[in-house]
Amino acid sequence: MGKHVVVGSGQVGTHLATKLAAQGHEVVVVTRSGRGPEGTVRVAADVADKARLSELAKGADVLYNCVNPAYHRWLTDWPPIAESFLAAAESSGAVLTILGNLYPYGPVTGPMTEDLPLASTTPKARVRAKIWHDALAAHRAGRIRATEVRGSDFFGPGATDQSHLGTRFIPALKAGKTIQLVFPADMPHSWTYLPDVADALITAGADERAWGRPWHVPTGEPMTFREIGARMAGLLGLPTPKMTTLPWPLLRAAGLFSPMIGELRHVRYQFTAPYVLDSSAFQQVFGVAPTPMETALRTTLDG
Repeated sequence: MGKHVVVGSGQVGTHLATKLAAQGHEVVVVTRSGRGPEGTVRVAADVADKARLSELAKGADVLYNCVNPAYHRWLTDWPPIAESFLAAAESSGAVLTILGNLYPYGPVTGPMTEDLPLASTTPKARVRAKIWHDALAAHRAGRIRATEVRGSDFFGPGATDQSHLGTRFIPALKAGKTIQLVFPADMPHSWTYLPDVADALITAGADERAWGRPWHVPTGEPMTFREIGARMAGLLGLPTPKMTTLPWPLLRAAGLFSPMIGELRHVRYQFTAPYVLDSSAFQQVFGVAPTPMETALRTTLDG
């Protein structure tokens, strides 16, 4: 068993830390608040503090970056945090395993694979791209060992209100109410199950075949909001739910008063055309598959 340092205890970090602890590892969870799942060592710290994070990473086998700054603060919060992770990975020798996302690809035609260029020109996507480019450069220079794991929109037990299939979706479905969506209901979209994200991070951090490149989390076939709603309702024995999409001009106006709603404009392209993640590389190399959708949806409803 080894020492694993999980930075961030949100919807991914919590699953990750819980799984690692269940495997018998020493797990240190680092957050600003000091909160984390039972069975772990919980530490309150500013992860942008290089010296502090380096101290916490001493003796670690793997250092996981599961940090999730507020979306409207990425440009200010991410650069010092990313630099802190590089310093901690270099000083400790821990494998730096980064939870990435698909934003840096930008709009694409066809399924997304890991060899696509990080071509998006939006400022927030460039911040995320730089995190990986800097880590990869340090890896190639022999200063650290690094990998990045990328998923599509998350769903599953423990999903937060940031999830499009979380608290904005399931309570209305269970209550038989019309589900209000911020994006079209009938566009195919890839959805990544939270426990599969945690499993992929654990695999990537432990297997040297994963180091030095990015990977996509095993993810099932794309489904529309309407298809998922119908599948969930069927599992609950309920009628197929009604859905309505809020007018985009109304959301843009609301974004003037809510930073989070205002940021929806940056990801709208992901829901107005098919958005498909190809995870075949990870599945073939590591011999894993995504959790069957029926199992994932049932667990999500139970969670």
